[in-house]
Amino acid sequence: MPRSSFLPPPQQPARRACLGLAAAWALGQAGWAQAGAQLEEPLADAVRSALSAAVSDLAPPEPVFASTDARIAYLRWLTTMSDRLQRRKPDWEVRRDFLQTVWYEAKRAGLEVSLVLGLIQVESGFRKFAVSVAGARGYMQIMPFWTRVIGDGDAGKLFHMQTNLRFGCVILRHYLERERGDLFMALGRYNGSRGKDKYPSLVLGAQKQWLFDPQALRQA
Repeated sequence: MPRSSFLPPPQQPARRACLGLAAAWALGQAGWAQAGAQLEEPLADAVRSALSAAVSDLAPPEPVFASTDARIAYLRWLTTMSDRLQRRKPDWEVRRDFLQTVWYEAKRAGLEVSLVLGLIQVESGFRKFAVSVAGARGYMQIMPFWTRVIGDGDAGKLFHMQTNLRFGCVILRHYLERERGDLFMALGRYNGSRGKDKYPSLVLGAQKQWLFDPQALRQA
């Protein structure tokens, strides 16, 4: 789910910054995020359907495994990632639900889970209620126009964990397909900084912190 960082300041930065701060204050738990902004563009029907379905999903998804070995591998991954994330999310149940949903949505979109975690680290610092100057929201910093494009326009739904993660993974997969598999360009498009180095480099650097090698775990 590597190139520049964040978009140039919008035309009315002071007004947008005030709106973002007001939203953060109202939410109480919100944190400031330095995200770019995805650009509104036509969507394929498959992308629209995938995003629409996310709006109605409420509970964390339950992964299904083809074998006992696959389940054991997942549980090893979950334990390792949970240890790494504990400082940012001290509550075990919150941490488990988050990681379980990231794993599910990343796999569903055909993305590396470590890439999605790296992107979340850069975009929001793992803060569920993060709001950027550009108005992007939640873990994966989704722009509110997406809810208008595929739903009822209620941007508040982007603070729902599974909705936010589904949107982010589907959008990144959409950009990867548009860029014919070029991850560097797809990440730039995700951030609204297509063709620049900073943002993709940040995400790929952060991804290294979330790589998982089950072979190394067995040898430890």
